[in-house]
Amino acid sequence: MLYQDTVEAEILVHKPWFVATMFGVVLLVFMAFNMSSTGFAELMRPVIGEPSTSGLYGRFAIGFAIAVIFTLNVVLIGFAPLRLQIGIVWLELLLLFVAFFETFHLSLPFIREKLPFLISQGVVTTLYVSAISIVIASVIAVAGAVAKLSNNGFAYAIASFYTSFFRGLPLLMQVYLIYLGLPQLGFVINAVPAGILALSLCYGAYMTEIFRSGIQSIDRGQWEASRSMGFGFALTMRRIILPQALPVIIPPTGNQFISMLKDSSLVSVIGVWELMFLARTLGQKTFQHMEMLISAAMIYWMLSICLELIQSRIERHYARSKVR
Repeated sequence: MLYQDTVEAEILVHKPWFVATMFGVVLLVFMAFNMSSTGFAELMRPVIGEPSTSGLYGRFAIGFAIAVIFTLNVVLIGFAPLRLQIGIVWLELLLLFVAFFETFHLSLPFIREKLPFLISQGVVTTLYVSAISIVIASVIAVAGAVAKLSNNGFAYAIASFYTSFFRGLPLLMQVYLIYLGLPQLGFVINAVPAGILALSLCYGAYMTEIFRSGIQSIDRGQWEASRSMGFGFALTMRRIILPQALPVIIPPTGNQFISMLKDSSLVSVIGVWELMFLARTLGQKTFQHMEMLISAAMIYWMLSICLELIQSRIERHYARSKVR
């Protein structure tokens, strides 16, 4: 099916009507963007008095050239193998990003000077907070999922109230409520534990639904068979249900971990020396904010790519075991 869809996509790219449509859409988008940012009357005004050199004609010529280049690029890439197509597009997009960053006139010596500390302190703290939080959130999610699947009204009410409350509040508000609210109740808590607790409770609520759906995907006959063999609830869950539910649970859980890695930047508001806090602090002294913010953005992106690769390997592992 994937091969058939790929072949149909390649054939579609080489259709004349599709190429013409793509060219027209790119040209129209470019002209609409320019006319919205610059008034139509300003575009129609001649630059030196010649109509051919007016702003409208110049912008149209630029848009026409961009549309031609974009269309040729898409058509020519369509003749390459799939993996090569992906590599070429990634390379082109990376070059566009580099060209975009060049417009900020970044100070590379400043980045090289601050990058080691940004990685050794910021990345380590970010991974530390995220790793502990995802473990605690997973434990909360298992307990919450079991409670929501039980026939005990009290347990279901507690679990449903928990998921509704923590999914209904912004994570930033939860960070403030825990860090500033608990000391008023007599529980003084440091910034790092407060951030971990906020992330764990927030993502535990989302992951409760993930674990619940994963457990529900297992046929009820598995429960009945385990009970007929004398297995208790805990043993059934640990040895039979959860191993079979993992292929369903892992993909959305991996996405939650990647989201948590990025949302850990919110704990910077309470002074945790994670990646976002250091990027903002190091760039503030010399007003070189963009150098540090772009560096932090690239680090977050690299960490997310690494986690995506790990997640894909785990998914392939469970897919192979499921086939066997």
